[in-house]
Amino acid sequence: MEKLLVAIASGLVDDKSAVNVTVDEPNEEGVIVYHLHVAPDDMGRVIGKQGRISKALRVVMRSAAARENKRIAVEID
Repeated sequence: MEKLLVAIASGLVDDKSAVNVTVDEPNEEGVIVYHLHVAPDDMGRVIGKQGRISKALRVVMRSAAARENKRIAVEID
């Protein structure tokens, strides 16, 4: 899951070396939170106009997690 998020985010940004993902332990509801860190200049590229790219990114990640019977959330930091 982490590799998928890095691969998608790396395709969106200019500074690929700044893409970093941290993973939290599952919370009491069983949700695993992925924190995506990018360079400040690339933040707009990852979020997109009106958040459309970030919403699509979350949908792709949730569907990939559903195939593995996991519950995840993606936060862009």
